[in-house]
Amino acid sequence: MTSPNDARPTFVILGASGDLTYRLLMPAVFRLFLAGKWQSPVLGYAPDDWSPKIFLDRVEEGLREFVHEFDEEKWREFKEQLDYQAGELSARDLGAVAQKLQDQSAIFYLALPPALFGQAAQALADAQLNRAANGFRRLVVEKPFGHDLASAESLREALHQGWSEDQIYRIDHFLGKETAQNLLVFRLTNRFLASIWDAEHIRSVQITYGETLGLEGRWRYYDQAGALRDMLQNHLMQLFTLVAMDPPAVWASEALHNHKTEVLRAVRPISGSTLDASAVRGQYTAGRVGSSEVLGYRQEPHIPVDSRTETFAALKLKVDNWRWRGTPFYLRSGKRLAEDYAEVAIELREVPRGLFGEGLKNWLVFRMKPDERIDMLVWAKDPGLTLKTRSRVLSTPYRRRDEMEYSAYEQLLLAVVQGDRTPFPRYDEVEEAWRVVDPVLTAWKTGQPDPYASGSQGPETQDRLMENGDVWRRLGETDGLDSSS
Repeated sequence: MTSPNDARPTFVILGASGDLTYRLLMPAVFRLFLAGKWQSPVLGYAPDDWSPKIFLDRVEEGLREFVHEFDEEKWREFKEQLDYQAGELSARDLGAVAQKLQDQSAIFYLALPPALFGQAAQALADAQLNRAANGFRRLVVEKPFGHDLASAESLREALHQGWSEDQIYRIDHFLGKETAQNLLVFRLTNRFLASIWDAEHIRSVQITYGETLGLEGRWRYYDQAGALRDMLQNHLMQLFTLVAMDPPAVWASEALHNHKTEVLRAVRPISGSTLDASAVRGQYTAGRVGSSEVLGYRQEPHIPVDSRTETFAALKLKVDNWRWRGTPFYLRSGKRLAEDYAEVAIELREVPRGLFGEGLKNWLVFRMKPDERIDMLVWAKDPGLTLKTRSRVLSTPYRRRDEMEYSAYEQLLLAVVQGDRTPFPRYDEVEEAWRVVDPVLTAWKTGQPDPYASGSQGPETQDRLMENGDVWRRLGETDGLDSSS
């Protein structure tokens, strides 16, 4: 049974003076407050020598800019729950936070550079803030969770020095997106899918996240990370596990994480001999996106002229288990592409005998961008005097116009408060995902990414991943049809 204290844990943001707090965290908290779903007081913590008023002014500025439903009266009510404490990431300075909390429930959100995660977790533990006599203590960590397998293991060890795994919530905001959550709900609640969700009926799966944007000021992080680390190892790999996992016997976080980890462990290792057929990298050159001429990656401010950082990455994964043996999973993501388009597309095998035409495939598409919807490509009779076929798309928007839209951060912050661990990757999921991509990262330390023009579909070399006549779905084909129909 939840106590009153547990229902109102103090939300402590370490790094409260940064952009993450200003642009994403506090707008998400305020929107939850407007919806009547947030009661917790918020304590900002940062080394900046601010008064609580300066912090409030900073928060208000962000809310006015990023919350369309900003309400003056609600803001006056909300700001009564906000406080600020200046201090370094040391047990001594964090003692002031301990005095404010007085052994009550609290959530600590590390809105910090990744290099400080271990230090912050240890400082909180040294200040005895990892335990409470009258409630719980939780630690929220933003991705990236390391930059390779070895650093991910080191981060796990650092976090576990003072925190148990069930206290740690790893934020991957893709798992808070409606489409990601709907993947599981749709496939596990519709009976007609249960008998066809395997390699016998599914020919391939394509998971795509394309962006027209370039660096947008993130050059310092991105040139060290690249597309494989930034998007595939975490976001797209999580979507992959939701498609490929076996149904859990019960809806519980440990059961869900066990099944997701099993899928990752079943992924066929990518070795030197299979690298070229399993992984492709690219880097955008100058071109036109929409009506704008844009620079190439190496011409962007602050980027070294010889940078080999990939701005496009694609993988072909094979899952060596009974359910998926023989079905390829294609994952790709890139910047400066032709369209802002994201989807999870399930390609069904054609019927055994094409009585009304050969090669008529069905697609089930969970679209994330430009809008959230579910499309199903089917075939029906073309009106007329002959038995000819034509494609039809059965399509439904994810939400009705009168339904509230919540951001991924709102979904996940509420889950942290409620203690729901299902949308947060467990440590072994993170490390198994790194195991899959680590050989690729090692190989890509040499050589060069393949060039592709900004505003294009990506490097032509991505086609070498496709097998058995498979073809990449074109970005921006919002009618739900594949490129060959």
